[in-house]
Parts: sequence; structure tokens; C-alpha cells
Amino acid sequence: MTETTTAAEWPRPYWQPSDEQAVLLFFVFGAFAEGVTIPSSTYGSPGLPEGIEMQRMQNAVLARWEGYPLAGALGDLLREDSPEAFKAAKAAPHVMVIRGRFPDRDSLDYLRDTLGVVAALTDVGGKVVVDPQILTLFDASAWREHYLVPGGAPPRHHVLILCSPEEEAKGRSWIRTRGMRKFGRPDVSITHVPDNAIDAVGALAENLVELSALGSRFEDGQLIDVTGVRGGLKVALSGDENDPRFNNSHAAMRWPD
Repeated sequence: MTETTTAAEWPRPYWQPSDEQAVLLFFVFGAFAEGVTIPSSTYGSPGLPEGIEMQRMQNAVLARWEGYPLAGALGDLLREDSPEAFKAAKAAPHVMVIRGRFPDRDSLDYLRDTLGVVAALTDVGGKVVVDPQILTLFDASAWREHYLVPGGAPPRHHVLILCSPEEEAKGRSWIRTRGMRKFGRPDVSITHVPDNAIDAVGALAENLVELSALGSRFEDGQLIDVTGVRGGLKVALSGDENDPRFNNSHAAMRWPD
């Protein structure tokens, strides 16, 4: 992807239209003057794209909302992941809530423009950024290091890839992603992965993230070529945003016995 600090386009060279919608959601905690000017042009962004809204809220008021990211299971996870940043977010007087959804598009300019606004908010009082779609909390410097990198942050930086052992199958693991809603694409789920294939399947998941982010689509029943798997892995499309494992639809695949 093109560096965030330029105004260059973010094309999707493999784009195939779909009925999916891209969903963006960020919380920026800090101290923001009412009516603050946000210098997003510094980061190649003309401002928030159509379909995205931003609301300045009192942190104490937002904390009463059921979806408050610093509460519940997500809050526990974020606190454990980065205690100091979590403490700073809790202490912040304000939160900028940025959210919206888009029909599937042939470019990622909407993401570029939104990230430019998030970057600019860290210049005018933003201290902590929460990206609930990847279950991650960043202090301002960590967020900038993650996304404002030479050549631009790759799709992998926008998505979380997880691996956990399967309880009912010793020596097998489940590899999955979170965050592909940002691109209007299903997440990836590969179950029953043997221990000796975890690294290879992790690399496969990363490759599928890259292709999907740049516009390619899964087809139900599609076969994914995988070294060592005769006939490949068969894709089953299922799920929706109400699935708590992904908060998204997903492309499910199962490694053979």
C-alpha cells in the first residue's frame, strides 16, 4: 500500500465486486478541544470519506455504552496487552469515535483517508488508539510506528492472525484472522492444522489476507492449493457480523485428517 503520508491512490489490483460491506471502527482517546482543527492533509487525507462519521464524546459518558471498548472481555484483553496505554485511555477526558461502512469498492482510498484522520488526531491531543476489530490498543507512538511506515503499512498490519490449540484434537490447531471487515472481505478460518504445518498455514493465512485486501474474493466450494494437501482445502463461506469469533463472515477451511 502507498505510504499514508502521501495522497497517492490505494488501488485494489485484484478487485472483484461483491455484496460485502467494509466496516471501519476506531476509538481515539485523548483531550480534544471542541471544534478542533484536524490537520489530516498532512497525511495525504482530504478528511473523512463519505460514509464515515466522527463524534467527540466525554469518556465518562461513552463508558456507559454497552460497546465501550475498555470494558468487558475486550477491556480485560486490552488491559493485559498494554497496561500503561490502557490506564492513559481510561484517564483521558474525551474520545473521538470514528465509524462507518461502505459498499465494496475498487480502491482502498476510504481506508487511507480515515487513517490520515486518525494520524492527525494523534497530533492534536490523541494519546491512545483502540482498534476493536483487531482487539488491539496502541499508544500514539506505537500506532504511528505500526501504520506510518516507509512504503505504507501492508494489509497484514490491519488484520490480526491468531493461532490456538484445538481442545478436542491433540496436536491440532485453529488459525484464523480478525479485521477483514475493513476490506469488505470475509475472515479466514483454518481448523485441524497439524503442529508441523502451523508456520506454513500461518503464511498461507497472511497471503490470503493480502490477496483479499487487494480485492480478490473467495467462492463457496473453492479449492485452495496447499502443498502437502491432496486436492487442496475446500472453502465454505458462512457467518456474519453477529458471530463473536470474527464479528464478520468467514471463509472456513479444514485440514484433512
